[in-house]
Amino acid sequence: MSDVVYTAEIKIERLQGPHRHAWLPAHDGPVEFGVHSGIAAHYGVEPDREITTTLDYVMAATGG
Repeated sequence: MSDVVYTAEIKIERLQGPHRHAWLPAHDGPVEFGVHSGIAAHYGVEPDREITTTLDYVMAATGG
C-alpha cells in the first residue's frame, strides 16, 4: 500500500435544516450548500431560498 499523498482539510457548519457552509481548500470563504426545486420537494422541506445542493457539486465534479 502506498503512502497517503493528500488529506483534505474541510470544515462543515450546519446552519439550519439542509443549509450548510463548507470551508474547502483553495477557496476563499465558505461554499454554501442547501436544497432547491425537486430535491426540496423530495425531502419535504421549504427552504427560504433555493441553494445549490451537494449532489449538484458532485455531479459537476465527476462530469468535468
